[in-house]
Amino acid sequence: MKRIKDLKGKRVLIRIDANVPIEKGKVIDNERIIAHKETLAYLIKHKAKIIIIAHIGRPGGKVVKKYAMDPVIKEIERVLRKKVQKIETKNWKWSKKREEEVIAQTHALKPGQIAMCDNVRFAKEEKKNGGTLAKTMASLGDLFVFDGFAVAHRPAASVIGISKYLPSYTGFLMQKEIKGLEKVVKKPSHPLVIALGGVKMKTKVEVIKNFIKDADSILIGGGLANTYFGAKGYGIGNSRIDKEMEQEIMKYGKKNNVFMPIDVIVGDKNGKAYSVVDIKKKPHLICNKQQAIFDIGPKTLMAYIKHIEKAKTVIWNGAMGYFEQSPYHIGTMAIAESIARASKKRTYTIIGGGETLQAATIANIKKDINLVSTGGGAMISFLSGSVLPAIEALQKKK
Repeated sequence: MKRIKDLKGKRVLIRIDANVPIEKGKVIDNERIIAHKETLAYLIKHKAKIIIIAHIGRPGGKVVKKYAMDPVIKEIERVLRKKVQKIETKNWKWSKKREEEVIAQTHALKPGQIAMCDNVRFAKEEKKNGGTLAKTMASLGDLFVFDGFAVAHRPAASVIGISKYLPSYTGFLMQKEIKGLEKVVKKPSHPLVIALGGVKMKTKVEVIKNFIKDADSILIGGGLANTYFGAKGYGIGNSRIDKEMEQEIMKYGKKNNVFMPIDVIVGDKNGKAYSVVDIKKKPHLICNKQQAIFDIGPKTLMAYIKHIEKAKTVIWNGAMGYFEQSPYHIGTMAIAESIARASKKRTYTIIGGGETLQAATIANIKKDINLVSTGGGAMISFLSGSVLPAIEALQKKK
């Protein structure tokens, strides 16, 4: 961002991540918007004409009223304390006259003013960077700034297409995310501990694969652990698993630096009937078909915390269990708190992923973490060794 000069009066098209939860027409969690404040403030200060593009939800390439950007516009106004105009781009298919009107609206902005377009996913070409959509978007700016790390792994028109037509730069949030993640991918301080859980298993297995030689400890919980036990022949009742990942998790679960739970909490979904079950070396019945594994057990928790306490680098993505329901929240909350304590002792910590950030909010630990990544999928893709499409497009531009 600091390399951008002579912004005054230039139209700066900026892609942010504003996919925030909305209820009754109001944004109920504005953290993703706040994450872009530094970049937007920089553009305002340097008198750019700012045109924001973003998305909400999955409207499927159609104009859907509930996915309109109006609540986001109001929230950006509140965060920046500045008026934000709306540009009616609709589905991004315009007549020649309408195209001229939209472009004229961007030119008419005064230096330091902000406008925001309709949901970019109202355009059916957005998802696969099809047709002339990227060129159409590019017509609204003189420069392009990509700051939406959370969508950096998507090969969409607003992610990889616009940079073909405009001088392009990364925003401060994007720079922060890349710098923080590169630190643990390239030269992490050891011991390096990675805690993985949650229900999205395929991408987590790729992270294990990428770090299996470098990580000192990989701590497994959630669906990954369930899948491992199921593949080994344990009776896991109604536990959440991914059968497609059984062979992969079996392969990595045998490694000396990969740790599976030694006990678990099983019970019913509402948490009224539960018990602790020790995991024996030979496959056995962990729970019946009316029950499921919902959390790591106390012995596992204490063992995992010891690994975290010794760590110099910790990466966490994915809850250890069904933390939304008491008493199955204990494992995830305790892991969150132990990571926060480690961070205060100069351990470098990174957390990311939707449910991970939700748990971190409940545990009130975000303030103690070195990098709270805004992108779950993008973070996992980066950590798995993939080149993010957005980064590749920006590098090609250079």
